[in-house]
Amino acid sequence: MRKLAAFTVSFALGICLAQYLLPERLLLPVAAVFFAAACLALLLPGLWRKRVLLVGTGLALALGWNWLYSYAVRAPLAALSGSEGTASMTLLEYAVPTDYGAKVTVKLEGVPLGKVVCYGGADLLDLEPGQTVAAQVKFQDSARLREDTITNFTAQGVFLLAYQRGDEAVYGEGSAGSPRWWPAHAARAMQNRVTALFDGDEAAFLSAILTGDTSGLSEEARSDLSEAGLSHILAVSGLHCGFLMTLILLLTGRHRHRLAAALALPVLMFYTLLTGASPSVVRACIMVVFVLAAPLFQRDSDPPTTLSAALFLILLANPFAAASISLQLSFGAMAGLLWLTPKLQDLLLGERPSGKVCRLLVSSLSATVGAMAFTVPLCAVYFGSLVLISPVSNLLCLTASSLVFTLGLGAVLASFLWVPLGTVIGFVPALLTRYILWISGVLASVPHHALYFTNPYLKYWLVFLYVLFAAAFFLRPKARRKYAVAGVLAAVSLAVTVRLGAPHYTRGGLDAYVLDVGQGESVLLTSGGKFALVDCGSRNSWYDAGGIAADHLATMGCGTLDYLILTHYDYDHISGVAELLARARVDTLLLPDVSDDAGARFRVELAARNHGVDIQYVEAETVYTLGESSLTIYPPGDVEGDNEQGLAVLCTYGDYDLLITGDRNMAAERQLIADHDLPDIEALVVGHHGSKSSTSKELLEALTPETGIISVGDNSYGHPTEDALRRLVLADVEIYRTDKQGTVHLSVN
Repeated sequence: MRKLAAFTVSFALGICLAQYLLPERLLLPVAAVFFAAACLALLLPGLWRKRVLLVGTGLALALGWNWLYSYAVRAPLAALSGSEGTASMTLLEYAVPTDYGAKVTVKLEGVPLGKVVCYGGADLLDLEPGQTVAAQVKFQDSARLREDTITNFTAQGVFLLAYQRGDEAVYGEGSAGSPRWWPAHAARAMQNRVTALFDGDEAAFLSAILTGDTSGLSEEARSDLSEAGLSHILAVSGLHCGFLMTLILLLTGRHRHRLAAALALPVLMFYTLLTGASPSVVRACIMVVFVLAAPLFQRDSDPPTTLSAALFLILLANPFAAASISLQLSFGAMAGLLWLTPKLQDLLLGERPSGKVCRLLVSSLSATVGAMAFTVPLCAVYFGSLVLISPVSNLLCLTASSLVFTLGLGAVLASFLWVPLGTVIGFVPALLTRYILWISGVLASVPHHALYFTNPYLKYWLVFLYVLFAAAFFLRPKARRKYAVAGVLAAVSLAVTVRLGAPHYTRGGLDAYVLDVGQGESVLLTSGGKFALVDCGSRNSWYDAGGIAADHLATMGCGTLDYLILTHYDYDHISGVAELLARARVDTLLLPDVSDDAGARFRVELAARNHGVDIQYVEAETVYTLGESSLTIYPPGDVEGDNEQGLAVLCTYGDYDLLITGDRNMAAERQLIADHDLPDIEALVVGHHGSKSSTSKELLEALTPETGIISVGDNSYGHPTEDALRRLVLADVEIYRTDKQGTVHLSVN
C-alpha cells in the first residue's frame, strides 16, 4: 500500500510543479528528465531502485499528463477567447442569480471536454439541467480576466466564460429527463423542502449543511460562523460523509460490514454528485470507498495511502484542481488529522487512566489542533486570518452539527412522505441550528477571538510558532514539559505581536489608508483613537471590501467605527457594507439624501437600522470632529447623475488636507470648487478610479495636491485612463495606485 502512496504523492508533487512553477513549454523536457532518472534507477541496488523508480515515474507522468490535459481540454476552449458568435450550450446545473441576470455552468456543443460558465439573462433561472440554450455570446478566457490571473474557475474545470449579447435566445429540452441529472434535481427538491420546513437563517443553514448551498445565509450568520471558525461545518466534506456513514451504520448495524458497504457506496456517490462534487467531498467519498473496499480484497486500510490515492484521482480528472482552495484546505486538514491528532492525544492523555469527559475534551482539542496545523498557513495566505477561538467553537458545536445533519436529513426525507411528520422531526434540528448560530455570534464577539494578517508582525510570529514546535518535536528527551514551555513562549510572543500591531497603524496624528479592494473604493481614516471609513465596496467578486475594512479595524483595536460615510450608492462603493456592519460596531452612518432607482439606498438603510446604527443625511456643508482631525462633508450639487449626486469628504489635520470626491465628474468638481471654500490640499483620492471624466485640470489647479491615490482594480472601463494620468503628471502630482502598490498608507505627524 505504501508503494502506491509513494507513486501518488510524487504524481501530486509533479502536478503542483506544473501548476505553480514550470512554464508549459518546459513540461515535456522536464518530464523526460524525470523519466530518464526513473529508468536509471534500474541500475540502483534494492530499496533505492523501487523508491527512485516510483518517484521518478510519478513526477514524469504528472508533468506529461498536465501538458496533455492542457493541450486536449483547456486549449480548444481558450482558443475561442475574444471571439463572438452563436453558441449552443447544455446546462450542467441550475442557474444562479447575479446582479445583472443569471449564470450557469454549461457544456459547449462541439467541444466535448471542459466546461464553460455562461452569463445571461434571468430566463436562465427557469431552465433545468440538461436543457439547451442557443444565444449570441462573446467568449473570454477564464484563467485570466484582463490583468488578473484567476484560478477559481480553472480549478473547477471551467476554461471559458461566455457573455450573452442581446436578449435573443432559443431554449430546448435537450436531455433534461435523463437520469444523469437526478442528483441535481434531488438537491433542488431538498432545498425546496428545507425552505418549506424552516425559516430564515435556519433554512439557509440546513440547506448548506445538507446540500452545500450557502447562498441563502445572511451576512451576519455567514460572518459569525467564519469568525468563530465554524465555516467548515457548512463546507461539505469528510465531516458530512462521516455523518452519513454514521446514519448508515445505525440503520444496518455496526457488525454488518458487507451490507453497510453495499449501501454506503451508491449513497455516498449520489450524495457527492448531489452536493456539486467539490474537491473536499470527492476526497472524502474516495477515502470512504477505499476503507470499505479494503476488507473485500483482504487488504488493510492504510489512511495515508487512501488520502494520497484520493488526491491522485482528483488531479487525474483535472490537474488544475491543484490550485483549488477547497482541495488544499481539505487535504491539509485531513493530513493533520491523520498524522498529528493521534500524537496530540497520546501526549495530552499520557499513560494515566482518564474519565470520559476528559477524553472527550482531549479528543476535540487534538482534532481541532491537528486539522489547523496544515490549514493555518493556507488561511493566512487566502483569507488573512487566524481564528484562535476554533478549539472552543468546535467543542461546543460539532456534536450539535452532526445532530442537525442527521435529524435535518430525516426531517426532509420524512416531509416527502408527510409534511407534518417532517415538521415535527425538524423541531430539534431547528433548535440546534439556533444554538449553533447563537454560539457563533457570542464567540465572534469575544475580543481577540481571531487575528488578522493586516498586522504586519503576525506572519513572523506564525513562522516562529512552527519553528518553535518543530524544535520541541525533535528535541530530546521526549517529555511533555518541552511542549508546555513552547506553548507559553508562543502565547507570550503572540501577546507582544498583537500589542505591536495597533501602534503600527496609528503612527501620526492622522493616518489614512486607501484600502486595496480592487475595482472599488474604501478609505479608512483614524486620528486620536477615533475612526471613520469613507465608502466600502468593490466590483471585483474576489475582493471582500467589508471584510478587508473590518480586518484593519480589528487589528487597530477599534471598538467602534465612529463614522461610516458613503459618497453615493454605486455597487463598487457599498457592496461591503453588510459584511462590515455584521462584524464591526458602527456609531453613525452619513449618507447623501438622493434618490436611487436600483434600491441600493434602501438595502443600506435597512442593514443599518437592523444593527442599530444612527443614520444622518448630509444636505449642507457639515463639519464633524474625528479625534485630533476634522471631517468636512460636502453635499451633492445640482449636477444630474448617480455619480455626481454624491458626497465629498475633506479630512483636515493641522495644515494637512486630504480630499475624497467619490465618483464626481468634472462638472460636479467645478461646482464643488465654486460652491465651497476648499483649501490647498496635500493629498487627493483620485475621482472615479481614474476615469477620464474626473480629476479635471481645474480641480488640480485650484487645489494643487501633491499626492494622488487611485483606488482601482481589474476592470473593463480602462481605469485609470491615460487622460487622467496625464493630467496628474502635468500637475506634478505623485501617483500611487492600489492595483500596483496595494493598500496605500498616509501618516501625518
